[in-house]
Amino acid sequence: MKVPRDDASERQGKRWLRRVLGTIAVMIVTLWVIELVNLLVGHRLHAYGILPRRLDGLPGIVFAPLLHAGFPHVAANSVGIALFGTMVAMRSRRELVFVTLAGALVGGIGTWLFGSLVGRYGVHVGASGVVFAYFGYMLAVGIYERRLASILVSVALAVGFGTMLLGVLPTQEGVSWEGHLFGLLGGVGAARFVGTKRRRK
Repeated sequence: MKVPRDDASERQGKRWLRRVLGTIAVMIVTLWVIELVNLLVGHRLHAYGILPRRLDGLPGIVFAPLLHAGFPHVAANSVGIALFGTMVAMRSRRELVFVTLAGALVGGIGTWLFGSLVGRYGVHVGASGVVFAYFGYMLAVGIYERRLASILVSVALAVGFGTMLLGVLPTQEGVSWEGHLFGLLGGVGAARFVGTKRRRK
């Protein structure tokens, strides 16, 4: 029996949405599980955070986005991932992976090079650099793609969440503004790469 095209498209759309939301859910649950384990071991996992300009702090470039300074910290970043990460993933999951890596690596390397000691443990931890990468990506990709729909999304984000950009300034003690700044730059760089490539096509 043939399936009506509209029904097939609807089912495909639902499967796609489930995959997107499932991916984001797995990311968020992973962060909460790691934070719970970190709590149970007396926060010893913070040894894998970014310690600026020290060789033993280099592994933090990879591991710091998975670690947090407590449940309020991971909760705040979970909201950011759920909101901005979903926006990126709805474009494509490949872009989500690319922007996540760009935010983690650019944010981590920039923090290792230019960061200062912060917080209770003296290290930089948290997925906020990746959250800022998602935000920067969605802000900038419309500019580089030059597509009306993407530009409208960028404008809506700038109007609704523009105050997030204050997070890249050293205005709050104990907050890794360097991670925010370089994460944002990583997201904008990813937007330039993807947007320019699509425009050429």
